Amino acid sequence: MNTALKIEHEELELFRQMLLRALEREVAPYYEQWERDGICPRALWNTLGEGGLLCVDAPQAYGGCEVPFEYSVMLVSEMARLGYGALATNLMVHSDIVAPYIAHLGSDAQKERWLPGMVSGEVVGAIAMTEPGAGSDLAALRTTAIADGDEFILNGSKTFITNGQHADLVIVAAKTDPSAGAKGVSLFLVDTALPGFSRGRNLEKIGQHCGDTSELFFDNLRVPASALLGEPGQGFVYLMQELPRERLVIGAMAVEAARGALDMTIRYADERRLFGQKLKALQNTRFRVAEMETDYRINRAFIDQCIGAYVSGELDAASASMAKYSATEMQYRVADGCLQLFGGYGYTSEYPISRAFVDARVQRIYGGTSEVMKEVIARSVLGRD
Repeated sequence: MNTALKIEHEELELFRQMLLRALEREVAPYYEQWERDGICPRALWNTLGEGGLLCVDAPQAYGGCEVPFEYSVMLVSEMARLGYGALATNLMVHSDIVAPYIAHLGSDAQKERWLPGMVSGEVVGAIAMTEPGAGSDLAALRTTAIADGDEFILNGSKTFITNGQHADLVIVAAKTDPSAGAKGVSLFLVDTALPGFSRGRNLEKIGQHCGDTSELFFDNLRVPASALLGEPGQGFVYLMQELPRERLVIGAMAVEAARGALDMTIRYADERRLFGQKLKALQNTRFRVAEMETDYRINRAFIDQCIGAYVSGELDAASASMAKYSATEMQYRVADGCLQLFGGYGYTSEYPISRAFVDARVQRIYGGTSEVMKEVIARSVLGRD
């Protein structure tokens, strides 16, 4: 390792140790209660912002640390490894989706208005694409934003929106030209304090309980033309440009969540006795752990390769889809295999492996389902039918 790379690695490790101390102090004592409550407290965002843990790669001009991308992806990956899957997802949406959209597409005025608050935690960000009748098929969106003088009037609803209960800012995908299909989609920065915005219920889920996931409603909500993010009609293009980062980060979270599940299973196999010997001495345990460790390491290597490609501006949509698809499917296999080794204890909420299992399930859905990922990959290899 040359000197420059060694220094970079040491600095990243220092940041990781600082993060772990902060999580031990601010999250670990309370996470189980948040899971029971079904939501994290709003004040947590301010705490994380004060600790410099939000939007860490945002430009310094807007309050960010402007550190390399590896810091941001490591932050949410470590949360996933420690079993804080819901919190990792909340932060991923805020820091690795919403903030980059604004940083890459926003005007100077939009950046100045929103990014400093997102860094400090005063503003919580969400992105609203999915609708009750339109998930992966963005061309089927029914939410509209109709121009009216120097304003747009938004009408429609969204569902499964991460951070929806706490969001102060929502990037909304809406049809500015309902007759143009995907080419009629535009993006808007919506202040949730505006009249016409309302939140539905905090949806109950089988996993990631403390990650609020909400319905959002827009009823003749007026936004100024200055709320348009980028150019009108380019929303679908912008979504395609930004999705690779989202999918890569989900993949990175998946591999480290698998690492966490494996680590707790390895410890359990050393402590648990069965048939007069340690669980780790049984051939089935040894073979299953060997299979899962190999599965993890192969995916870890590919994720690292994709992170390098993203940093150098060379990550393509197909590779990001491969990363998301392969890593999340692996996470679920590993979580399932680890839970099996815990036996009946694994099915009780008393053992964290049960949360690792239920939290893993949604990773194969949000950010693009595994089936959509396979279609994106197939198109890159075979072309369109």
